[in-house]
Amino acid sequence: MALPIMAKATAVWLVDNTTLTFMQIAEFCGLHELEVQGIADGDVAQGVKGFDPIANNQLTQEEIDKAEQNRKHRLQLKFNAAAEGEEVRRGPRYTPLSKRQDRPASILWLVKFHPELTDGQVSKLVGTTKPTINAIRERTHWNIANIQPIDPVALGLCKQSELDAAVQKANAKRLKEGTALSDEERRKLVSTEQSLGLPQEPELPTAISGLETFTLSGNADDDEEEDDNLLVDADSLFNLPDAPSADEDDD
Repeated sequence: MALPIMAKATAVWLVDNTTLTFMQIAEFCGLHELEVQGIADGDVAQGVKGFDPIANNQLTQEEIDKAEQNRKHRLQLKFNAAAEGEEVRRGPRYTPLSKRQDRPASILWLVKFHPELTDGQVSKLVGTTKPTINAIRERTHWNIANIQPIDPVALGLCKQSELDAAVQKANAKRLKEGTALSDEERRKLVSTEQSLGLPQEPELPTAISGLETFTLSGNADDDEEEDDNLLVDADSLFNLPDAPSADEDDD
């Protein structure tokens, strides 16, 4: 359902100027009923100036009157032909200021581990521009020496499902064009759901049983004899010869 612009300010206006129920206002503004109740009690949206939905062509007075007479009636946002299709995101993804410094690391990760992705796909995933992608791909970026590849999903720049969809789309395009894929590339093009169902790869053993009994000569008896010869009596180290007496020194 489409929501009005400045939804919380619109809710403030509806609370102050209508007798609509909290549920009706909450459904129209995309808020929780308790949040609307908090606005009415003065605990929420303090200092927020009400936004008139009638003057701003979002609601009609007839629609409000109808909802006030029928508590079950749900307010309908006024149709605006100029706003048709505005809910569809166009261009690169918007990235918050706090995460924009992480974009080069994500671009490097995508370029390194998913070279099959086009610049347009990388741009949509992390919200960047093609010149920046080319600079990192060609290692001409001004800070390329300090950039470490980091998964954009781990940084919160995109969802795992979006990354999987982009990779699968790139895979389908390459298969359609007849471009051969290496085994490593095929492994990368597997989605998260498919990878979870794959058998686990064998891990390297942490220890090899029996290694401690292996001998280079192949004869355990000879090794035991050599070990016996190497043993030193600890008492013999402390039984040093007696020092010469004073009479012997005179002689």
